[in-house]
Amino acid sequence: QEQLDESGGGLVQAGDSLRLSCAASGHTFYLSRYATAWLRQAPGKEREFVAAISWGSADKTYYSDSVKGRFTISRDNGKNTLYLQMNNLRPEDTAVYYCAAGYNWPLSRISDIQYWGKGTLVTVSS
Repeated sequence: QEQLDESGGGLVQAGDSLRLSCAASGHTFYLSRYATAWLRQAPGKEREFVAAISWGSADKTYYSDSVKGRFTISRDNGKNTLYLQMNNLRPEDTAVYYCAAGYNWPLSRISDIQYWGKGTLVTVSS
């Protein structure tokens, strides 16, 4: 059964850094075959795309304006793991972060997502 497992969330102070990981498991579930993304959902708000990376060699990336220049998405195909490096965190980055995989590029619509992780909570204090 295909599964995505996020890790790396926690409580940090504004200006700190965190790296989220998302490990894929399941027979023949290779992240390199999918466009993959990180989304987040803050309390009382809709789920939003944060960053996405294309399949294969992962040579295309997308970032929301709110995280551009601070967050970096990457994928290690050998480890079948997706990452999100988050620097200079702000209180408004507080949310549950989800990793996701889909077939379309750009992966920018919730309806295009085939697989979801369960999420990891990031809390940024001021």
